[in-house]
Amino acid sequence: MKYFIDTANLNQIKEAHDLGILDGVTTNPSLMAKEGIKGEEAVNAHYQAICEIVDGGDVSAEVVYTDFKSIVEQGKKLAALHKNIVVKVPMIPDGIKAIKWFTDNGIRTNCTLIFSAGQAMLAAKAGAAYVSPFIGRIDDSGWDGIELIQQIANIYAIQGIKTEILAASIRNALHIIKCAEAGANVCTCPLDSILGLTKHPLTDIGLAKFMEDAKKFA
Repeated sequence: MKYFIDTANLNQIKEAHDLGILDGVTTNPSLMAKEGIKGEEAVNAHYQAICEIVDGGDVSAEVVYTDFKSIVEQGKKLAALHKNIVVKVPMIPDGIKAIKWFTDNGIRTNCTLIFSAGQAMLAAKAGAAYVSPFIGRIDDSGWDGIELIQQIANIYAIQGIKTEILAASIRNALHIIKCAEAGANVCTCPLDSILGLTKHPLTDIGLAKFMEDAKKFA
């Protein structure tokens, strides 16, 4: 499974990259706004800065329009920023039309805001490179986000679909483990969730014991 970080914060991206396990980055308008990035020129420059840090990993850049023509026009501009840009398109009818257009014209896409297997099937049919089920938000609504990952993975396996399942809206380290078990190809998550995988109380206890014993040989 690949690890993406879900942020627009350059320091957090650098920290994840320095761990040596980072495969890519996802962002959205909300994350850009959180970092105070405003205006098309500033946003585009920020995407380029992210691509320079990741150096080889996919970076999802989200469109901010909902009609076919505008999605395509902005998507073309985003794709031209860097070879690793993947255009992030919402799961709406015009979004599906745009994904098909992008696919036919050699531009990779990530279909975002996926909340059902049917949506994931349509996005894959249109040629999306990734689909992004939002498992945390599904859990918040009283349903099981991990179960959706399993369902999509099963359908894709039966049908021989190559679209990658990018589990999004990750809330904690356990989510990452469960997504891996369920068949997600990618998890995109906050830095805290990634770092959470390094932690266990027995590791802390064991390390403290080793360090204490090491003093005896000093």
